[in-house]
Amino acid sequence: MYKIISFQEAVKAIKSGDHILIHSVACAPQGLINAMVDRGRQGEIKNITIHHLHTEGPAPYTEPEFEGIFQLDSFFVGHNVRKQTQSGYADYIPVFLNETQKLIRDRVIPMNVAMVQVSPPNKHGWVSLGTSVDTTLAAIGVADVVIGVINPNVPRAFGDAMIHISNLTHVCEDNTPLTEAAPGPISAVEYAIGSHVANLVEDGATLQMGIGAIPNAVLAQLTNHKNLGVHTEMFSDGLLPLVASGVVNGKNKCIDRGKIVSTFLMGSRKLYDFIDDNPGVLMKDVGYTNSVDVICRNPKVTSINSAIQVDLTGQVCADSIGTKFYSGVGGQIDFIRGAAHSQGGKPIIALPSMTEKGISKIAPTLNLGAGVVTTRANIHWVVTEHGAVNLYGKSLQERAKLLISIADPSQKEMLEKAAFERFGQHFLNRY
Repeated sequence: MYKIISFQEAVKAIKSGDHILIHSVACAPQGLINAMVDRGRQGEIKNITIHHLHTEGPAPYTEPEFEGIFQLDSFFVGHNVRKQTQSGYADYIPVFLNETQKLIRDRVIPMNVAMVQVSPPNKHGWVSLGTSVDTTLAAIGVADVVIGVINPNVPRAFGDAMIHISNLTHVCEDNTPLTEAAPGPISAVEYAIGSHVANLVEDGATLQMGIGAIPNAVLAQLTNHKNLGVHTEMFSDGLLPLVASGVVNGKNKCIDRGKIVSTFLMGSRKLYDFIDDNPGVLMKDVGYTNSVDVICRNPKVTSINSAIQVDLTGQVCADSIGTKFYSGVGGQIDFIRGAAHSQGGKPIIALPSMTEKGISKIAPTLNLGAGVVTTRANIHWVVTEHGAVNLYGKSLQERAKLLISIADPSQKEMLEKAAFERFGQHFLNRY
């Protein structure tokens, strides 16, 4: 048996100087977060270092008033901590998503407390981490204290999500609904990008994609495909119609055949209900989902990722706008490499040709301070609303010409001039 205690009682286990892991995305336990912050506000704890991937909901521990009390060193910069990270009140650890668990398991980052949200236990005492396994499972395995919030709104997901309640040193209860993310509208530009990407997806492919308008635009245009599989780091509601119609069935996968494999997800209640008690979905440790050696074992892995900027040589910035961090390295390079090593695989970078402010996302060079997430040696397919080009095996000048061909027409003269200045007269003569 286990004893139910209050949030306030549970967070008394936190000591000054501790490192804390907060459960990711929709499973971030807001009741525990608020109780922890109250202890900090009352001066009971200080020098607390917090780690997490993206979380939904408020992140009050990043506010300036908690300087010296809480320090966020995140593994990904989500929208709720972006402003604070860019202003220096929070910080970011650059790391491949597959290695976030390794940082914890190898004690590169100490972990004293893990705060998680789980489903109610079954008759055998097993609870589920629900929508997010990712790095959380590693923290549960090494932390001195694991505070678990039992919430009936957390779906009972299978795979690595199932843990025994004996792993929880303190147990609380909550019935607050999980945060939901409704799919947004798809613009004409996004639909065109989705069409070009969908044309690259072959029957029998194994898909990796995230959430957002472009992935949803791709998924909406795969209705006539056959025998698609899914091995991804995350998915959302856009996948559900393809599962219902039988387009996604995993029959051609070499590992986890017939299963949808992911490490976290974000979407509507319908999505959370879909994974609840569903043996067709395996929520796995991020060290498995994002392992290049695992990814490449499936055939025709088609990896679809986004970018902030691509330069004329094929360097991809996906984590920052100049010196300002916007997101993180995430799993892009994990799946770019995994797809590249898959038999018939296609690593794809998909992005609009222009920003909302009218600036070309295909640029002569990356902005000053921008980071390279996918190198020019890793790049394969690049897709905009104006077409799709494959840079793999192409020379620098060939790449420039191909990228200019899918840039916004209003930017082509500028890009051609930049290419001429970079490569000289031969560029004009060759093309």
